[in-house]
Amino acid sequence: MARPFPLERTVGGPMRSSRLLLAILCVGALVAPAASRGQTPVEPARRDPPGFYMGRRIADVMSWQGAEWLFRQTRVEEEQPEAMLDALEIKPGMTVADVGAGAGYHAVRLARRVGDEGIVLAADVQPQMIAMLKRNARDAGVRNVRPVLCTQRDTKLPAGEVDLILMVDVYHECSDPETLLDGLLAALKPGGRLVLVEFRGEDPEVPIKPEHKMTVEQARKEVEPRGFAFKTSHEFLPWQHVIVFEKPKPAAEKPADAGDR
Repeated sequence: MARPFPLERTVGGPMRSSRLLLAILCVGALVAPAASRGQTPVEPARRDPPGFYMGRRIADVMSWQGAEWLFRQTRVEEEQPEAMLDALEIKPGMTVADVGAGAGYHAVRLARRVGDEGIVLAADVQPQMIAMLKRNARDAGVRNVRPVLCTQRDTKLPAGEVDLILMVDVYHECSDPETLLDGLLAALKPGGRLVLVEFRGEDPEVPIKPEHKMTVEQARKEVEPRGFAFKTSHEFLPWQHVIVFEKPKPAAEKPADAGDR
């Protein structure tokens, strides 16, 4: 019978060559790609370079030294804060968290909407912002704003007590989005909402640096895997998305069948 290749010509003769061939075949079987062995190949874990998350650059936190920009005269026209809050249907008596509240631009407006029976938890990572927020709330005559000095990894919000969390032009600055989102989910009541207001990342006409913008697609890609359900995105503002997520309510218990009674 003819051999497939001339073993006699290899160094060491037929026996040594046969052993060498067998060893090569065995090693090949061990290192063969999973797909060739009928298995699903394992994709490598996603690795973002430092300062990036899911392909986007994480923006720097806006310094308290630039707080005056938050109260610029053109902001009402550019962002329409009252119309934005109208769309969220905030009711008297609610507990609302303004995360990344800064010096209180939205916290004061929220306080008036939830009324004396409601609470606004105004959280920020910079003590200087908290000091300005306290002063602005006092000057505005609202008494239901509770300042919260939080961190990038700990929202300091009470678990399961918040009806709505609002983040205006803030989420894109969070250095640890997954830990943050887990904390926000824990703070919400079942059925509570997380609202991200973000400059439109797909619109080059919006005069904001790219790392301070987001698309709805990017927001959903990041937020939904942490346990939130996407509800809607309001698109009536001149420059921003108003993206609404919800903490799912527990599934209703299945009623017992008559035969089980």
